[in-house]
Amino acid sequence: MRSRLHFRGFGVSMTSQDAAHKLAQAIRSGDRAALPRAITMLESTRADHRERAQQLLLELLPDSGNAHRVGITGVPGVGKSTTIEALGMHLIDRGHQVAVLAVDPSSTRTGGSILGDKTRMSRLAAHPDAYIRPSPTSGTLGGVAKATRETVVLLEAAGFDVILIETVGVGQSEVAVANMVDTFVLLTLARTGDQLQGIKKGVLELADIVVVNKADGEHLPEARKAARELSSAIRLIYPRETLWRPPVLTMSAVEGSGLAEMWDTVERHRRVLTEAGEFEARRRDQQVDWTWQMVRDTVLDRVLSNPAVRNMRAELERQVKAGELTPALAAQQILDAASR
Repeated sequence: MRSRLHFRGFGVSMTSQDAAHKLAQAIRSGDRAALPRAITMLESTRADHRERAQQLLLELLPDSGNAHRVGITGVPGVGKSTTIEALGMHLIDRGHQVAVLAVDPSSTRTGGSILGDKTRMSRLAAHPDAYIRPSPTSGTLGGVAKATRETVVLLEAAGFDVILIETVGVGQSEVAVANMVDTFVLLTLARTGDQLQGIKKGVLELADIVVVNKADGEHLPEARKAARELSSAIRLIYPRETLWRPPVLTMSAVEGSGLAEMWDTVERHRRVLTEAGEFEARRRDQQVDWTWQMVRDTVLDRVLSNPAVRNMRAELERQVKAGELTPALAAQQILDAASR
């Protein structure tokens, strides 16, 4: 049964499917005002909005999948905003339409780093062939990642052929982004002492391309040295017969040097994966990963919204903190209460 939504001002009732269809048509036609409306609906927790959002995604899914999805990560101060703006303008000059998204589970507390980035990326934000979206403020990584995946579908249907997804590099956000992009780029800096101490091994293993940024002026020699150290580390991680061994590049986003080489390497990565049949395989695996992540998130939401669980939560958390109850026993009590 189709739900009915009343739109004030039109004097008529419209089915949820009809409303989703009209919004889908607006997005396909390039109506930029429709995009933020649709994305806000995706991020909403209201049941009627979620229903419309899923119908919208179902209608637009056949129009998606044509963009190159690129993740960009790195510690604060590495120059992500400068890199994204410089890369975005470079791609627009090449005839691309570029969208920028952020995965920042801390944004509900901090206001979101990308909000400041949007101001700093003023040239890109003002360009008609670019679209920048702040991180959703769900407050959980799962919620942010879900909204980001769904937003990618809308942006691709709207005609954006390059989507840059930034992670603030907090906790598991790098893994979440790596699982939704075609190419994952790690930005790093040359540091005094051991270069590898500043990079978590797990992040290095996720990267498809490593870029030492701020390789300019007096920092150029140490940037090249850092690139050599990283290349040696990557050779230890990846066997000789691997399909793609992540290259290490040097770049100065401020000066623009190395930017074209970085994007050429991104495109070469896609070609190598495509020719080996791995590109589509990776995307299919990501769809399956998305499915199970949705299951986990939905189950957790249902458990947390259960009245019995809500009533016992504070006391259980107190007992765990005090050492009166083990986490395993507390979890079992929660699951027992939710299943009654």
